[in-house]
Amino acid sequence: MPTPLASDTILVVDDDPVIRRNLRTLLESEGYRVMEADNGVAAAGMLDDPAIALVLLDLKMPGGSGLDLLRDSQDRLDERPVIVLTALGGSSAAIEAMKLGAYDYITKPFDLDEVLYTVRRALAQTALVAQVRALTSDDRDSALPDDELIGHSPEMLEVFKTIGKVAATTEPVLILGESGTGKELVANALRRNSSRAQAPFVKVNCAAIGPTLLESEFFGHERGAFTGAVARRIGRFEQANGGTLFLDEIGDLDLDLQAKLLRAIQHGQFERVGGHQTLTSDVRIIAATNRPLHAMTTEGRFREDLYYRLNVVTIEMPPLRARGEDIILLAKYLIGQLAGKYRWPQLALSPDAQQILRQQSWPGNVRELQNVLARAAILTRGRPIQPGDLRVTEPAPQGAASDSHARPSLLLKDILAETERRVIQQALEQTSWNRTHAARLLGISRRQLFDKIHEYGLEHKT
Repeated sequence: MPTPLASDTILVVDDDPVIRRNLRTLLESEGYRVMEADNGVAAAGMLDDPAIALVLLDLKMPGGSGLDLLRDSQDRLDERPVIVLTALGGSSAAIEAMKLGAYDYITKPFDLDEVLYTVRRALAQTALVAQVRALTSDDRDSALPDDELIGHSPEMLEVFKTIGKVAATTEPVLILGESGTGKELVANALRRNSSRAQAPFVKVNCAAIGPTLLESEFFGHERGAFTGAVARRIGRFEQANGGTLFLDEIGDLDLDLQAKLLRAIQHGQFERVGGHQTLTSDVRIIAATNRPLHAMTTEGRFREDLYYRLNVVTIEMPPLRARGEDIILLAKYLIGQLAGKYRWPQLALSPDAQQILRQQSWPGNVRELQNVLARAAILTRGRPIQPGDLRVTEPAPQGAASDSHARPSLLLKDILAETERRVIQQALEQTSWNRTHAARLLGISRRQLFDKIHEYGLEHKT
């Protein structure tokens, strides 16, 4: 972490004078200058001071809340990082603060080491962003992370910078990365920041459909083109006309279909299966794969001309193990999503649990992190997640290569269903199968409990 500079002034906004005093003592002992405000209105009047580099902001205060300050002072904050202080880490207010641009949140009662770590990380990140933007005016990234594409690491900054450069063009973009890294989120960001944002956005998973049916999926078919073709079908290229076509897992395409796809991309022309009329379509192509396409071209498994047509601009999504400083940020966001979805009052990660998450190699990347946290959150709602709640693999040896296919990642819905089944089973056993008491313990209605018992085939074994 960089040494604090004399210009690193931190504004502490909290209505509790004890908290303000403790934070001042902590921060000044580390060399920072500290300014104080006891409500959002007072703080807003201080934001014109250019010396303020970071804001520590309580969310709930009389006389102007932290959320009000975030909403009303976006221009005055001028991208200075805001770390919010909240009693409920998974609350709707904390989630709303993150959506409004807060850098991170810290749950009260907070650990002083966590405060310092988060402050240093935020200031280091701000310095890095300034360096990136100072390269040239053309390099300034116009695309920022959205509600789902999250990260402050240098690797993710490069992704955002590239999105900002190429989103407004119509050239093809090839997104590379291991499974679970968020390639589809990049495709979404490219589309949202393009001139085609309001036009159709059509997605095709090339690995999920057999080669025979995939041609019809791409180009459509005429009635009677093959057995079962009882009516004309409009293909994805026609559906996406004027918009964006996202071809996921393009490395799985059959060679014969690759030739037809190349023609459609290069000339915007194709025929429906069983048809003779040449059709045209104006689409922007975004493709993604976890396969080594360049190596596949030398092996004859992927057409070289198609590869170079797709590879006008490449965006490489880094694996989660290479994004160390993003892991806790992502984890807090994901458990905040779960809390909002299920209306749970509080979800938090203990410092020891955070350390465990940082140590993992995450072969399944963000998708695996999401699954691990979903299971832990369901089992531990109401108390901070501890290391024993995290079902994770052992950390990979330092320097060892990680195989993205080392073990399959379970689908989130499967983990949620299995965890829900076990929680219901435990509640029933704890209440000796008294369904009324079990429903009350679970916080659901008796009818909902009966439906779940039937859904999961639970039986009372006497």
